[in-house]
Amino acid sequence: MTPGNNGENTPSAPQGDDDPFGYLYEDGQAAGATPPGGGGGYGYPGPRSSYHHVRAVGDRRPAYGQGQAAQPTYGQQVPQPQPQQGYGRPNPHYTAPEAQPAGAPVTSPQYTPAGGGGGRGRGPNTKGLLIAAIAVVAVVAIGIGAAMLFGGKDEDKGGDAQAGGKPSQATSVEPSEKPAKKPKEKTELPKTDAKALKLEGGTTTASDVPGAKADGGMYVAGFDKVGAQVTWTVNGIPKDGAYTLFVGYGVPGKAAETTLTVNGSQSERKVNMDNFARAAEGAWDKGWTKTYVYVELSKGTNTLTVSCEQGDQCNANLDQFWLKAGHVTS
Repeated sequence: MTPGNNGENTPSAPQGDDDPFGYLYEDGQAAGATPPGGGGGYGYPGPRSSYHHVRAVGDRRPAYGQGQAAQPTYGQQVPQPQPQQGYGRPNPHYTAPEAQPAGAPVTSPQYTPAGGGGGRGRGPNTKGLLIAAIAVVAVVAIGIGAAMLFGGKDEDKGGDAQAGGKPSQATSVEPSEKPAKKPKEKTELPKTDAKALKLEGGTTTASDVPGAKADGGMYVAGFDKVGAQVTWTVNGIPKDGAYTLFVGYGVPGKAAETTLTVNGSQSERKVNMDNFARAAEGAWDKGWTKTYVYVELSKGTNTLTVSCEQGDQCNANLDQFWLKAGHVTS
């Protein structure tokens, strides 16, 4: 057997059933293919001389050696598959006509309803749905009952509070109430060491007796004779009113008494300088203490004079002076 010749048993195509476009190719023209004309047929004039001839489009023939199957003639319509009834679309298992064996009829598979064997298919499982619905209703009912059982107690408590119980913290302050005013900061009034005062009448500073609270332990001595005095000019009195003058002093274990003059001759009073420290007589270092006098001062500047007047017992050392607002004792 030579190339181009498949032997005597090579199936041959009927005239006019070969490639209808063979005349367009050079090898087809060499084999005698002719274009269509008025005579009717076209293509190769006789049987194939080789099995390698090109077949016509759509030609399905059995394999070499098998029986010859009937082929549809040119122009014959091939039955088309029909869509399944009731669905309006082809079956997904549809096979194109050219994939079917030549001449085999094309059929559509029959639709089998869901639900198994013959007869009418089963419907939805209504019994299961009914049981599920009953379970949901039961759960909701239990939840509502629990809310009513336990929620009522809280509501009762709230009702009791509104009926006369203690109000909550949120309702304890009414909008009409005004916040309490902040207390005013106390104004710090002047304080001075006796050594810084105006010294007259033989008074002088000293530091021989220990225990004085003034800076450096300095105090005013020489206050034991008539005419001795010290004057304190006070600035920055915030307003007219009552004040208390405190005087730090020391005595030798026995009481003394001096005179206070406010703003010249406007007011005079005695200053009690008793032995409040209970020091032994002559113990100057143990006799440091304090006393106070109520005074009325004017806003701004005032003068305070402590002096040893006729009839006073003035044997004392002066340590510090300071003021406080109002009539106080400490």
